[in-house]
Amino acid sequence: MWKFLLAILLPAGPLLAQENPSAYEALRVIGTQMNRQLVNRVISINGTDGDPQPRTWKILVEDRNATGGVREIVVQDNRVALQRIPNRTVVGTTQGATIDTAKLNMDSTGAYSVASHTAETSHVTFSLTSYTLRTDDRGNPVWIVTLADRSNRPVGTIHIRASDGRVKRVEGMYSGRNMEQVEVNPDEVDNAPPPEDEERTGTDENIVKRDIKRMFRRTTNDARRMFQRVRRSFVDFFNR
Repeated sequence: MWKFLLAILLPAGPLLAQENPSAYEALRVIGTQMNRQLVNRVISINGTDGDPQPRTWKILVEDRNATGGVREIVVQDNRVALQRIPNRTVVGTTQGATIDTAKLNMDSTGAYSVASHTAETSHVTFSLTSYTLRTDDRGNPVWIVTLADRSNRPVGTIHIRASDGRVKRVEGMYSGRNMEQVEVNPDEVDNAPPPEDEERTGTDENIVKRDIKRMFRRTTNDARRMFQRVRRSFVDFFNR
């Protein structure tokens, strides 16, 4: 009797342990099930409602034969589920917007680690995670990770450069601040006056800014350390 029950339960273990694929895994599906060259023509990768990884990834690729020059490939459950011409505005432009996979050193799992750690240290609770990978104005691939509560309302967003793990911007993930108050980028922090100058002024506005800058510095330092642990080359991942 026990052997019979064990035989039933054992197969269930690995199935229950399975997790949704990461963005790298979705790209590998396209490269292996469709065409390897498509991986070099990716414009953006999007996944929503992840827990922590989404079930479905939508990948926009440059396609000169498609209307508007773009095709959308939907990957779900480790297979290509759908191909279509997107009926929505493409994020950015296709000109020079394709992602250089040689610069990809952070999977969506690593981006989640940085974002969730920032939320934890900022005392922000969340339930769902959405991801966008696209290039910035300098051609660097950037992860935009948005955290949401159980009602799917955004509670914070973090922008992380996928090449070196540098945090580029944080919105709304510092305790006691709303989304409009907390929009920080490294240039603002680097060009800020010394903390002692702000303390001398003593205004509430400067106190808030000082706290935000201090938290942002902590976020960037933590992300730099975490990147060494979560670093993952896409080229190595795909060719292994």
